[in-house]
Amino acid sequence: MNSSLTRPLAVVTGASNGIGYELAKQFAKNGFDLLVTATGSSIDEVAIAFEGLGAKVETVQADLANYDGVETLYNQIKATGRPVDAIAINAGVGVGGDFASETDLKDELNLINLNVVSSVHLAKRVVKDMVELGKGRILFTSSIAALMPGPFETVYAASKAFVHSFSEGLRNELKDTGVTVTALMPGPTDTNFFHRAGMDDTKVGTDQKDDPAEVAKHGFEALMAGKDHIIAGSLKTKLQATVSKVLPDTINAEQHRKLSEPGSGNN
Repeated sequence: MNSSLTRPLAVVTGASNGIGYELAKQFAKNGFDLLVTATGSSIDEVAIAFEGLGAKVETVQADLANYDGVETLYNQIKATGRPVDAIAINAGVGVGGDFASETDLKDELNLINLNVVSSVHLAKRVVKDMVELGKGRILFTSSIAALMPGPFETVYAASKAFVHSFSEGLRNELKDTGVTVTALMPGPTDTNFFHRAGMDDTKVGTDQKDDPAEVAKHGFEALMAGKDHIIAGSLKTKLQATVSKVLPDTINAEQHRKLSEPGSGNN
């Protein structure tokens, strides 16, 4: 029987590595076909792994930091002729360093375009279709950084605070529609995130990190259970998130600074 008639379809952005790659594997292992996207050609290479888990896979190369990139992805979604049963809006990037003297404005605006603008843009397109069908699941990758100010990751932490607030507000709007929204909130995870963000010399960059496969499993299970959010990863991450909720922002900012300040990994 044609899998397109029997298997649900999941869309995963930023699926070529890290948490996105592991999320796509979770969907594939649990009976979903996939439409996966990333900026470069590596998305075609990793698709083989997803197919090996039984999924029919379509790939899209698109830069979601650009308006046209999101539209390209959405047009490909529509071209499948299939409803989106679940979408993991996961693509994101970090920028580390001193805002006043080290970081580049172009990098920070690109971060906002990818982490914030594209999340709203893609959700705007997909949510309407899901509501019309009366079903669907949306997973936004936020971060425990959303719970606190993030010195030396200032724009990144603010972007994840936006994503968390957006997901919670949207969830409430959609509560009677059959569409659920879940925020995935990992802590420091063992991906290339910190290297790409220029944070190899920070304490958080050098410390032990959570397994992306474990983070993705927690996220997938929370999504399928219809939870509003999940602090994903190790007990250490869960404790850090719990403590941050009760401390004032000034103290949280100082604690974050110890982890993210340039050179802190050399102490």
